Amino acid sequence: MTDSTRSTDEDGRTDVEALDKEYVFGTWSYQNEVDPTEVVGGDGVRFTDAHGTEYLDLSGQLMCSNLGHSADAVADAMAQQAREGAYFAPGFATEARARLGEKLAEVTPGTLSKTFFSTSGTEAVEAAIKIARMYTGKQKIISRYRSYHGATAGSISVTGDPRRLKAEPGMPGSIKAPDPYAYGSTLDPMESLDYIEEMLMLEGDTVAAILVEPIVGSNGILVPPEEYLPRLKEIAHEHGALLICDEVMAGFGRTGEWFGCDVFDVTPDIMTMAKGLSGAYAPLGATIVTDEIADHFEDEMFCHGHTYAGHPVACAAGLAAVESYQEQNLIEHASDVGAYLGDRLEELAESHPSVGDTRGVGLFRGIELTKSEDERVPFGERSDKISTGSTVVDEVADAAAADGVYVANMINTLIIAPPLPITESDVDDAIDVLDDALEVSDAAMD
Repeated sequence: MTDSTRSTDEDGRTDVEALDKEYVFGTWSYQNEVDPTEVVGGDGVRFTDAHGTEYLDLSGQLMCSNLGHSADAVADAMAQQAREGAYFAPGFATEARARLGEKLAEVTPGTLSKTFFSTSGTEAVEAAIKIARMYTGKQKIISRYRSYHGATAGSISVTGDPRRLKAEPGMPGSIKAPDPYAYGSTLDPMESLDYIEEMLMLEGDTVAAILVEPIVGSNGILVPPEEYLPRLKEIAHEHGALLICDEVMAGFGRTGEWFGCDVFDVTPDIMTMAKGLSGAYAPLGATIVTDEIADHFEDEMFCHGHTYAGHPVACAAGLAAVESYQEQNLIEHASDVGAYLGDRLEELAESHPSVGDTRGVGLFRGIELTKSEDERVPFGERSDKISTGSTVVDEVADAAAADGVYVANMINTLIIAPPLPITESDVDDAIDVLDDALEVSDAAMD
């Protein structure tokens, strides 16, 4: 028990938890299964709930708290901007927005140079789709089945994971392709490129863009072969299509590079960002394009906008966040500690027969579970994303939480994406807890 402990009702809920359950929708959930936990604060890579439990944040909340829970420079920048001017219409320039645009042109690869600012990753993807269509004059977007690009109408349509099913029929012109996923596909990872190339040929000159996460996030931390993304860009351009890289989750140091596409030395035509862009201190999304695409809109209307496009407080948070990554050398740190994390996860795999695969780069990693030692048989299926009840993977995450480590899980994979300032000692603490939690899945094997 700590000073942060709240009194609870007969159901064990604090007043805030009870109010939240009654009056607020839980996301992506059957509401009778929602049981929110009140959090009261955080510091570094840890946060505390109202029941007095401290957690090591092994997933950076929803893979977005890249700076951890005490980035004072970001909080101070937001407060100062709020006092100087909390909001001005997008038609006015603010120093925070202009400086952040300049900073993104600096840290993104190649000739990516001009940015539209929104308030979320899904809005960033919506902007990318519209820009691709306006620039090419074509309508179709090819994305992949194991993907998540957002919850709004266009973004959920190009999303591949089962959450899209509840929103269908979706945006016309959304086409799905296979993934470079050796664990669960009938195609070899590089064979999936041949499939996409044939799709482009059969669709004729009607595809505006191919949209991918360079390293797939919430659908399993899927890292493609080294030559995959460069060849995908070539194929897209050979057929008059753009390459859009969704860096909402992989961006801003998560992979040990500034962006996931940097791992493969590829510059996309359009890149989307959010989450780590502000370290999750403010809702902020961004869509950045190359010089060539930016030049197109000098004489053609850029027909897109939002009331909160380039919100001054959010942009102040973004600028302070990017400066923090640079000043604290967090990109290199994520690479170094990420290598250590990868080694420790391999040790877990050797000790637990239910670990079918560990994969990832930097501080962006996953543990995929299996029911069988002889072949990889998942505990969690894709349909579980839109079904009631819990899975063995949920139970492993619950066991870790009971021992003070928060780890998100998606379908059949534990998502390991801690704040970038995590230390090797913190990693050791987390591995000790996961070592115990994975006994749950070991015991549940066939």
